[in-house]
Amino acid sequence: MKLIVGLGNPGPEYEHTRHNAGFIMLDRYATTLQPTPSWQHSFNSLIASMGNGARKFLLAKPQTFMNHSGSAVAEILRFYKLSAHNILVIHDDVDLRLGAWKITDNSSSAGHKGVQDIIDAIQTQEFTRIRVGIDSRVDRTEIPTENFVLEEFSSAEEAKLNEVFPPIAQHLRAFLEL
Repeated sequence: MKLIVGLGNPGPEYEHTRHNAGFIMLDRYATTLQPTPSWQHSFNSLIASMGNGARKFLLAKPQTFMNHSGSAVAEILRFYKLSAHNILVIHDDVDLRLGAWKITDNSSSAGHKGVQDIIDAIQTQEFTRIRVGIDSRVDRTEIPTENFVLEEFSSAEEAKLNEVFPPIAQHLRAFLEL
């Protein structure tokens, strides 16, 4: 079994914020699989079980707030007896320009507190990450990063985010087929 985790903050006030790029991408992917995915509350997360037979996999959105995502991910891994190699984490990355994305394996958190909390909780960085670029600032000093990530995407930014979804979805499918 495999697990795809989207990172973000729970609650409607954070739904369209830049920090929720992981939730946004995971929600879009879930609807490509099932028009109305069935999310259940378990392990301090919203979990959707997908697939059938030997091709079962889980989608998870930790509800512990971004910087405390590790405890939820660790609970899921323990319960399903999954190794870190069987998880993929999708998250925002302020070090990448809006419209860019990167896949990394076995890499440090690069300062992302949600990712670092996962690394600390599962005691390894040996998992795959999809880093979704969110930085659209011309001057990085105009808005402090901690405020910028909690602002909502503009409609132009959402359109740019939509452009990166197809290649990300393709990589998610490939991850699940390995």
